[in-house]
Amino acid sequence: MDNQFLINVSNISFSFDGNPDHKVLENISFASGVDEFVSIVGPSGCGKSTMLRIIAGLIKPLSGKVLYKGTEIKHPIKDVAFVFQDFALMPWLNVLDNVKLGLSYSDLSDSDKTNRALDLLTKFGLSGFSGAYPNILSGGMKQRVGIARAIASEPRVLLMDEPFSALDELTANSLRSDILFMLHNKDISVNSVIMVTHNVEEAVELSSHIVILSEKPTKIKEIKEIDMKYPRNKHDKRFSGYVDDIYNTLISQY
Repeated sequence: MDNQFLINVSNISFSFDGNPDHKVLENISFASGVDEFVSIVGPSGCGKSTMLRIIAGLIKPLSGKVLYKGTEIKHPIKDVAFVFQDFALMPWLNVLDNVKLGLSYSDLSDSDKTNRALDLLTKFGLSGFSGAYPNILSGGMKQRVGIARAIASEPRVLLMDEPFSALDELTANSLRSDILFMLHNKDISVNSVIMVTHNVEEAVELSSHIVILSEKPTKIKEIKEIDMKYPRNKHDKRFSGYVDDIYNTLISQY
């Protein structure tokens, strides 16, 4: 495999019961390099989130492997972080301590962990909420805390599972801009983002490449390169052309 890619997904197959005759994913291969944003789209239930968890090292594939900088991922690693759809904040911890969870395995002193967490909260516009608990936060604020926690350990790859689907459109738009800024900001460690989404317009807005999956047993129908500069105008004919093309690919039969 070519080490120019941060993440290289190579011939991944998976079944929940371990039976090769019951494959959910079949021979999935794609890659994500530096400064690339890859979205995974496909029909509901086709295994998009499962694929993301395999990349994260949370689930073992039936066959194939995922490489990070040429080394196989067999378990969760520091350089690959995960942002969940449902925020996954600990309700008994305040915002600061939720972010510090991302530094649980760090060798930093507690004061350095606190300082890093506070710095991230400032970057995400949450500096006044460090002592607040998740139950008083809006959905957008909760997801900002989740993203801050994910990047606290300075990962190079960020995996996101439908991170904006539970948010209103204005909040989602703001967070999408934050993620793009983060990807291209050299002061933040993240160099590559892989996101699962059911929203084709969102995928076109954010992505350098879009992996289009089929119905189960799930294979790759196409990997579409999006050749547009950021920020992208949804009213641009090229934008709507990409959206239409991806929709047509999703609904087409082999």
